[in-house]
Amino acid sequence: MNPFDGEMRTSSEEGTEQEARIDRRTWLTEVVSLVGVTAAGLITPALLPAEEGASPAPTHVPGRGPSPYGLRAEGETVQRLTTATHSLTPHQSLHGIITPSALHFERHHNGVPSINPDRHRLMMHGLVDRPLTFAMNDLVRFPSVTRTLFIECSGNSGHEWKGPTGKTVQETHGLMSTSEWTGVPLATVLAESGVKPDASWVLAEGSDAAAMTRSLPLTEVLKDALLCYAQNGEALRPEQGYPLRLVIPGWEGNTCIKWIRRIKLGTAPFMTREETSRYTDLMPDGKSRQFTFVMEAKSVITSPSGGQRIEPGFVEIRGLAWSGLGSVRAVDVSADGGRTWHPTQLQAPVLPRCHTRFRFGWHWNGDETIIQSRCTDETGYVQPTRTALVASRGTHSFYHYNAIHSWKIDRQGNVTNVSV
Repeated sequence: MNPFDGEMRTSSEEGTEQEARIDRRTWLTEVVSLVGVTAAGLITPALLPAEEGASPAPTHVPGRGPSPYGLRAEGETVQRLTTATHSLTPHQSLHGIITPSALHFERHHNGVPSINPDRHRLMMHGLVDRPLTFAMNDLVRFPSVTRTLFIECSGNSGHEWKGPTGKTVQETHGLMSTSEWTGVPLATVLAESGVKPDASWVLAEGSDAAAMTRSLPLTEVLKDALLCYAQNGEALRPEQGYPLRLVIPGWEGNTCIKWIRRIKLGTAPFMTREETSRYTDLMPDGKSRQFTFVMEAKSVITSPSGGQRIEPGFVEIRGLAWSGLGSVRAVDVSADGGRTWHPTQLQAPVLPRCHTRFRFGWHWNGDETIIQSRCTDETGYVQPTRTALVASRGTHSFYHYNAIHSWKIDRQGNVTNVSV
């Protein structure tokens, strides 16, 4: 049936018409080959075969068929920025709160191991009633939980302690991402082994070449820690801990042990390398804070941000806010270097221990200025200024930097990283 003339055509008529179209196309192609490029330029591109047309309309040619695994569109080239030990999420180019798995930041201490999930085991021992070993099939059989959570490396923004270092938001805040995590509560699995009354600390160990280990307080991890085997609806990526990783909502990323293979219960912290020589906060008096697990309230403007350029007129300021203590309650924005603040609109959903999008409509008059964002979480904690944070903790630390971040906009509209 032709939808335009309402006439019914037989299959033989349709076949004849199709042959006519093919013959005409063949004839045109042969003409091009005889008369050369000059004549070819005179032929309407839509009449040429799809591969010869300059930019054929998508409604005029068949598209490609289905593929076993989805691909992103040609020309979409957003990617992570990599170093020898980590890669950074390009927040300036993303939308919403979920980080695509392929763009989720990564951090590892001795490379990404290759693990056969059929041979992988999780051992529970120490102060338990019944030492047990679980295969992946055993863990998947437990009732699962899915939560949308951010993970932030405690060294995220760490270079900013001594002043503006990163040029873009990817460089300053790229060691954080949000995903939908699926797994079994650690408390459920520990219940199978039984916890002895005097157990108060947990040692979690990974299967990587560094055998990454951290001591964790038992009462805290029993609340909502997950043993995850899926991320954003599919199996974990190898760089995210395949086949199994620990995820502790709101805690620094290094406690979320990847490739986890062993959990041991004890009566005190195990004082591993990663919590003595590393992941401690050096204070101005020379002492160090230890076991500072929670990532406190923080925010950053992702647009406009470092490396971008804007024009005078309406600009929507956009960004991300998050807190390891719970949900984001409010985000304020300043367009004059912190002298005045304005409430922003929080974009739903607003979830606990998860990235939250904020936006604020602003008119830039072309004058040089500094824009900032400030997060307040559900506990009432307010993201500190850089001056207040440095006064409290000095500049010798590297971890848990959560000061208000500043972007300078010059008269040409160029955005750069500055300290205020």
